[in-house]
Amino acid sequence: MPELCLLRPDHAPALLAFERENRAYFAASVPDRGDDFFARFDERLRALLAEQEAGECYFHVVAGGDGEVLGRVNLVDVADGGAALGYRVAECAAGQGLATWAVREVCVLAAERYGLSVLRAAAALDNPASRTVLTRTGFTVTGETRLPHSGRPGLTYRRAL
Repeated sequence: MPELCLLRPDHAPALLAFERENRAYFAASVPDRGDDFFARFDERLRALLAEQEAGECYFHVVAGGDGEVLGRVNLVDVADGGAALGYRVAECAAGQGLATWAVREVCVLAAERYGLSVLRAAAALDNPASRTVLTRTGFTVTGETRLPHSGRPGLTYRRAL
């Protein structure tokens, strides 16, 4: 059974492997992180952990039994009782309900541990898997948008906690 864990410094090797191994897979549906992300991974991880320590964001990894990172579920831009949700799952774990499980778990944490009352999300129109995860986990469509990093058309979602 996978485990949802708040991001820690010791996740670094497995997290970097996850990002490298799935780079092309992720780039098919979300903008590529770019070479600089990988070249400066340790620096970027320290910055994320500092944001998390400040309560601005909560970064989670979905860890397999062997410590392998199978996914990420993040709450960013935490303010005024809300946050934006983002997630990604490894290609080897796609289509198995892992994203749905992890998003449900983060919704519980968001309400019970982080004191949030609402989550926001967005998904591209051409990403039916992501839209299905949001619908299955209680998010409702609130409007249309252009996704910030890609400009692709998408839908915005909201879930009260």
